Amino acid sequence: MARKQQEKSKQTKKELMDSAEELFGLKGFIATTVAEITTHAGYSKGSFYRHWVSKDKLFLEIVENKLAAYRSSRDNRLDEAQSLEEVMHIIWDFLEIIVRDYNWAKVFLEFTVYASRIPELRDDLGLSQYRLSETVFANLVGKFIETDYPPEKLGAFNTVLFEGFMVQNALETGIVNLKDVREAAVTLALANGLKKN
Repeated sequence: MARKQQEKSKQTKKELMDSAEELFGLKGFIATTVAEITTHAGYSKGSFYRHWVSKDKLFLEIVENKLAAYRSSRDNRLDEAQSLEEVMHIIWDFLEIIVRDYNWAKVFLEFTVYASRIPELRDDLGLSQYRLSETVFANLVGKFIETDYPPEKLGAFNTVLFEGFMVQNALETGIVNLKDVREAAVTLALANGLKKN
């Protein structure tokens, strides 16, 4: 009986997450309410609050799951990488997958701005499971850096380039494309991370 209950609870949670992800993509994070998520999924608000204390925590769990799926293919390729340039392209292939999920990328950007005003959420969002942090980046490229240039600084620059592109992309300016941003990031990494002959 307990096992059946656990399976039902797991299914309810999945359906609520699917509902939230769909509505966030259509309406945005802020405009979507818990009531809309539960109604769309066919559950009561009580079902929602059995799994999450807030819409914020639900969103973070969705982000964590999405990024874990994206990272699995990236990590297999990173194990085979032989150079800083190769690692940089693998990282940017991973970031490009996020950009291609256009509605979700916009919602994540919206949530990032929203979370910046709430210290607890800002701290949560800074954790490596939710973004490509400077520390994660340093761990990915560190063994290929030949200079004393801090890999965390390269990570910070890459994050700035990527998140800046995300803003431009959401605004649909069309001025800069992802290929240009990737090229700038790789050039920066190679210029600072490799010894000059």
